[in-house]
Parts: sequence; C-alpha cells; structure tokens
Amino acid sequence: MLTSDPKSILMGADHNGDDVQLPLKMCNRHGLVAGATGTGKTVTVQIMAEAFSRAGVPVFVSDVKGDLSGLAAAGADKDFLHKRAETIQLPDYEGESFPVRLWDFFGEGGLPIRASVSEVGPLLLSQMLDLNDTQEGVLAIAFRVADDDGLPILDLNDLRALLAHVSERRAELSAMYGNVSPSTVAAIQRRLLQLEDQGGKLFFGEPALNVMDLIRTERDGRGVLNVLKADKLMMSPRLYGAFLLWMLSELFEELPEVGDPEKPKLVFFFDEAHLLFDHASKSLLEKVEQVCRLIRSKGVGIFFATQDPGDIPDGVAGQMGTRVQHALRAFTPAQQKRVKAAADSFRPNPAFKTRDIITELGVGEALVSTLQKKGVPTPVARTLIRPPASRLGPLLKKERTAIINADGLGAQYAKVVDRHSAHEMLAERADRMAAEAEKAEKKATREKRKKTTTRRRSSRMSMSERAVAQATRTVSSTLVRELMRGLLGGLRRR
Repeated sequence: MLTSDPKSILMGADHNGDDVQLPLKMCNRHGLVAGATGTGKTVTVQIMAEAFSRAGVPVFVSDVKGDLSGLAAAGADKDFLHKRAETIQLPDYEGESFPVRLWDFFGEGGLPIRASVSEVGPLLLSQMLDLNDTQEGVLAIAFRVADDDGLPILDLNDLRALLAHVSERRAELSAMYGNVSPSTVAAIQRRLLQLEDQGGKLFFGEPALNVMDLIRTERDGRGVLNVLKADKLMMSPRLYGAFLLWMLSELFEELPEVGDPEKPKLVFFFDEAHLLFDHASKSLLEKVEQVCRLIRSKGVGIFFATQDPGDIPDGVAGQMGTRVQHALRAFTPAQQKRVKAAADSFRPNPAFKTRDIITELGVGEALVSTLQKKGVPTPVARTLIRPPASRLGPLLKKERTAIINADGLGAQYAKVVDRHSAHEMLAERADRMAAEAEKAEKKATREKRKKTTTRRRSSRMSMSERAVAQATRTVSSTLVRELMRGLLGGLRRR
C-alpha cells in the first residue's frame, strides 16, 4: 500500500509496488515532463498540481488543451481511474476539487492578464515581433529615448507614437546611438500591426498583472492553482513563449531570496515548451538559462512539458533535477536517436534497459527520476502514475463563468485603465511646438508688415510737401532762367 509523505509528492508506484516520491524540497530544482501525444503528459501535470496544492504550494499552469481547468471540479467517477488506484494500492481514493483561479490572455475565459510595454522590455518585445538585429537595435534606442525623456510606454499606441518620434529625431539619434533609418522604423511599425492582430492590443496596458497575486493560499492551507487558458494564445507561438518568460522574469524581480526552502513558493508548469525555444535568438536563450538558474534561489520551480525532451536546450536541460518521461515513438532513425538521448539522460536501473522501455510504456506509465536529499538523482523507475482526484476534462462554460464571477480579483483586473502616457505626452508636445511655431510666424509677419509700411511712408509725400517742392522747383527754374538771360545779354552787348 502506498504511503503519503507530507514532505513529498506521490507520483505513483513502480512495478514492485514501491511508491515513487518527489521531495518537495527538491522541487525548485526544476523538471521535465515529456512524451508523445496521448501518452499521459497532461494527467501527470494534473496530479502534480493537485499534490502541490495539498502541500500549500501555489501553482501556475498553462492549459493548452483546456483539460486542466477540470482541477476545479471533483472527478474520480471513471472505472479505469478506480482500477488504477486499486492496482497501485492507493488508499482512500475519491474525488476532490481544488481552489482554481482562471486567467485568460484575451480576457474571455478568465481574468485578463496585462503588462505594460516598458515592463516587457525591448528584448522580449523583439522576440514577440520577430525582429532582426538591426530592428532590435532601433527598438532598444526607442526605449532609451523614452527613459531619457520620461515617457511611460504602457500600450501599443504609446510605442507607435514613440517610434514616430524617434524617426523624426533620426539625425540627432543616429549621431548619438547609431543609424536610425526610416525604413527600419517603418518595418517595426508593420510588425506592431501584426502583433496587435494576434492579441497584443489586449495584453499591453493597465492594470498590469501583479505577479504576487499568483502566490495565494486558501484558508484551509491549500495552494491556489492558477490556470491560464492558452488554447487561443498557442496560435501565436512567439507571443506565448515571450509572455510566459516575462512572467518568470517578473517573479524573479519581485520575490526575495530564500535559498532552498522546505517547499517551493510557487511552481510553474510551462506546456508546449518548445514554443519558447523554437527560432529563439541567442540573447533570448541566454536570458532563459539565466532565469532558470537564478530563480531557484527565489523558491520557484519550473517544470517544462513537451513531446520531445530534445526540445529543451542543453543549458536549460542541465538544470532539471526531476524527469518524467512518457512513451516515445521510434519509427525513423531520427526518432531512434531522440529515444537514445532521452534514455541516456537517466541514471540507469539494473532491472531494465531504459532505452527499450521508453518505447514500450503504456498510457499512464512513465520513467521517473527525482533528486534525493543531497541532490543525487535516483535510479530511473518504471512508474504507474497515480490517478487524478479532480475531473479529467475541461469545465463546462457555466462552471467557468461561475468561478470567474466569484473571484475577488475580478474588480481589480476587469476594467482597462488608460493613464497619461507617451502617446498623450508626445501629442501635447507636438501641439505646443505647433502653437509656438504659429506664434513665431505671426510675430515675424507683423514685423515684416511694419517694416514694409515704414518704407512706404518714407517714399510718399503729402499734398503740402508736394506743393512746396513744386514751388521750390519753379523758383529755382525762374532764377536759373534770369541768370542765364543776364549772362547772355551781357555777352551780346559786348
């Protein structure tokens, strides 16, 4: 009969009937749940989430298929589940519901999740936009300008206005930071339109998610299970991967150092993990490795779930202490190579050949290796995974709606807040400059008219001035004639 250790997670039983336990103290050393489609990965994630909740550990899990929302409802109503419980001698098996908080990137099937553009930063935003090195450099310059000028970048309207501002100042900024070309800025603007179509307009803004709201426990001591509805988000893989990495980065910044606690502060399940690493830039991969390495000391455990363990880069895979490997298929040479690599990642068990067993595992079976007290991996165990106590399958729409409406955080995140930010500030600045330019132009026009009027006045004579001038000319002419006559007359007389 299996025994439940309050300091461990019961994964199931090996073929000798011995329990397979995952020590809570080692759960911040990260882990992997891998296997082909239909082999039981999702159920393994489900039973682990249940166990963490019972131990008072909050969980965040991305629900790609929609099945994990069933954690909120009691299950155990299937005959095959009771049969599995009898097979592994699991005592007192019965249905149980768990405290669940539902989230949705698009705000449709859960509380909306938002972040400001400034919080996401240029590196992750470049990944979302699939920018090349030159475009990423110009985006970094835009963020520097925003910092220098005190321009908050909260949403995509702010970023769009900022890029236009950078383009207008390109001559000045190119001299300071490097070339900023209009074509590069235009290319980034086009990518922003694509991101907006993928749902970025809903994500970027305020109120931003407070990641500490993910670390909650119920009054009965159970950890809250935060379930992200990710089926629609999966259609934008770059957005999905960068978004989840942003959450990890926020957790790292917010949580204090705790070393190796007796149990994690939070456990993060990252389903379809290959989406984070596919086509990722070198700088992004380095950031992922850094976050995984450092967030351990904050008491956060990360479990990647994927079909092929080869999807995880070596720098990240080397930090995983727990490995749960469901069946893999090996029909082609490439698949056989992946099976061998997966088998070699386990500490051997003299009772069987790991490489052969991986392809023979049935649904709900897995090869499991965890860490012992001193961080030494246990020999791999062929394990029958315990059945879940919560529902297998998704919540009904009315059940989901009831959970959302009863959530006390709904009032905090439901309504969008539009603060005074870069878009408005740059528009006001442009209006001021236009008003000042118009004022200066009017002043110049007045001065020009004044000078013209003065010149005209100086070139005109009044009626009296004309009469005097005419009289003067007449007198002068008379005198000249008389003088000439006198002179000529004298000459004649002689």
